[in-house]
Amino acid sequence: MFTLESVEWLASPEGERVLARLAGENLSDDHTLRLITSLRRDLSAERAGAALELARLRVKAVDKFGADASRMFFTRDALEQASDPLVRRWRSRVWIKSDTPYPMLDLCCSIGSDTAALAAAGFSVIGYDIDPIRAEMARLNLAALGLVARIEESDITTLVPENYAMAFFDPARRDEHGNRIYNVEKYTPPLSVIDRFTLGPWAVKLSPGLQREQVQPWLARGASLHFVSVHGDLKEATLSYWGLDGLDHSDWAWLLTEDADLHWVITGDMPPVSISEPHAWLIEPDPALIRAGLVADAALKFNGTQLDESIAYFTTDTKPESPWVRAWRILDWMPFNGKKLKAYLRERNVGTVTVKKRGTAVTPETLIPQLKLKGSESRTLVLTRYQGQQIVIICEDYQPE
Repeated sequence: MFTLESVEWLASPEGERVLARLAGENLSDDHTLRLITSLRRDLSAERAGAALELARLRVKAVDKFGADASRMFFTRDALEQASDPLVRRWRSRVWIKSDTPYPMLDLCCSIGSDTAALAAAGFSVIGYDIDPIRAEMARLNLAALGLVARIEESDITTLVPENYAMAFFDPARRDEHGNRIYNVEKYTPPLSVIDRFTLGPWAVKLSPGLQREQVQPWLARGASLHFVSVHGDLKEATLSYWGLDGLDHSDWAWLLTEDADLHWVITGDMPPVSISEPHAWLIEPDPALIRAGLVADAALKFNGTQLDESIAYFTTDTKPESPWVRAWRILDWMPFNGKKLKAYLRERNVGTVTVKKRGTAVTPETLIPQLKLKGSESRTLVLTRYQGQQIVIICEDYQPE
């Protein structure tokens, strides 16, 4: 969709006037023909298409970049893969904070979203990207935001930088068709490229769904794994290496909100967690806790017991007051049996159910039609396991704080 020529034109006074005009239009797909026809009166097909695409991307980018989106440049893929704004803040202010700014490398900087966050925090940043279009967009974005960083078009697999204190690496985790890549050595470039950058500490942005054994070679050498959620939505994993003796290399969970960046890490040997039948409250830990293997630790902290060692739920006698968990009041539970469950719900005038599941093959799409419910009450059904056996827990609907 974009070429270097079209990006340079979009940044020109003429391009800015066209984008300003489009900002006042209805840009939905239903209006594509009308918009392109209007633009083509004065513009080439390439410029008309590029202007409409960027205008639409600026609208989509508001969720991640706020009002700044109206001045910035994006490709569709780069916008989709840009870090959440709270993650960018965490990376620049909390996770790699320093009393004094120091030189940073942003490897595979793309359109410069993390570069900008690091520069805004006072770091001296050099961004590298092999794609000349994205590198140019990064330069334009930094200028639009009034930030200073150097952007270089370069292949980091052959880059030999000097005089830097830390490297941040953000490889592409989708293939040319947009499909997710789950093998870290099939990222573009592969994760092992980071082994070339050994002058200082480094960090790599990874998919939160990665298999831990794929990064075991780096963990064995002292790296740590950080799983990051934003308001309970798992966003990314970060592999980091500080090269410092005595640093805790356990897996970390982070929960980011507008008000705070919370972290959770095991600080010592954990006593075993009890396994018991459900108590008064069903507790679902934040997904960052689950991915970091901290469910049992959370159960201990909140005086809970697990239903099964392999299930990421636990139950408690009292409701925990913490942003790290969600809680449902348990009304009843039973071994899973479709006919008995149907009769139980009908007796209680339940006509609407929300179904959650962990550790069972039964799906909401299969179960709900089979129940054939009629009634005015609503419940949440949790399909899971207790000591290896399939059960269903009947809860009140979730009540957010």
